[in-house]
Amino acid sequence: MTTSSDSPRSGAGAGDEDSTPDMHPLPPGEVRISPSLLSADFGRFAEGAAACVHAGADWLHFDVMDGHFVPNLTFGPDLVRALRPLFPGTPFDIHLMVERPYDFIELFAAAGADLITVHAEATPHLQRTLAAIRALGRKAGVALNPATPPDVLSYVLDDIDLVLVMTVNPGFGGQKFLPAVADKVADLARMREGEGASFLISVDGGVDDTTTQGLVQGGADVLVAGSFVFHASGGPPGGIAALRAAAASGL
Repeated sequence: MTTSSDSPRSGAGAGDEDSTPDMHPLPPGEVRISPSLLSADFGRFAEGAAACVHAGADWLHFDVMDGHFVPNLTFGPDLVRALRPLFPGTPFDIHLMVERPYDFIELFAAAGADLITVHAEATPHLQRTLAAIRALGRKAGVALNPATPPDVLSYVLDDIDLVLVMTVNPGFGGQKFLPAVADKVADLARMREGEGASFLISVDGGVDDTTTQGLVQGGADVLVAGSFVFHASGGPPGGIAALRAAAASGL
């Protein structure tokens, strides 16, 4: 495992712009939008990512699946490396839905990841994995499947920058939102306040203009949306604008 001094912050070929994500809380009614590239046209991947960035996306979300932890296979660090120089100032939000995530974090950090999220269910050594992500100079996140309670984070609160709440079962895009899991967002917000923690709360799965208001009111800071953004009327500009409007309507 290399150290942060061995691994350039900007990633391979990323240029001089700093893509380190801003992890500070936003004012009420504002959210960060991280479009999931899983819903982009794979034959025009760079164009889809560019459309999101030009439409004001805050981050770009990469759903990495290994066909074992989840029943689907997507893409690896080479895609991240190929896109990194095209978007040098945009934070790359990497969601590892893989077994043995520890084995992959260095590869994605070197490819240009800014934030790396691993599943609590995927490793028996969660703290070690999160510490390794931070040692590489990246932000560390933990994803929770729908049935996983927030208390699994009790002893790693000092090691996390983000919690990703899965409001669908991971593995495929375009699934329906699971309403019962929305309460987990508020539970995490209360945990954050009660423990004096500073992690951001991100939500992934079935996020659209009808689910956004409740999620933001519950405490969500980041919205990951794929199908809604890419399939919206007008494409990513329309989808991202609709999510921001829905978030603001909850004030």
